[in-house]
Amino acid sequence: MARICEVTGRRPRTGYNVSHSNRHTKRRFDINLQRKRLPLGDGGSIEVRLTTRVLKTLYRKGYLPVR
Repeated sequence: MARICEVTGRRPRTGYNVSHSNRHTKRRFDINLQRKRLPLGDGGSIEVRLTTRVLKTLYRKGYLPVR
């Protein structure tokens, strides 16, 4: 399963590990994804994979109950 945020579409980025001798080897910067069950208006819920930045925004805006 791809590591993609279902709300923002953010994906892992690529870059380099740089050693002390300045050698560059490719690496991957993964995003911090969390599985979260979000409430729906009809009383049900849906499970989505969100970044922690989106979760923080949803809590701050009041769309999710306080943890």
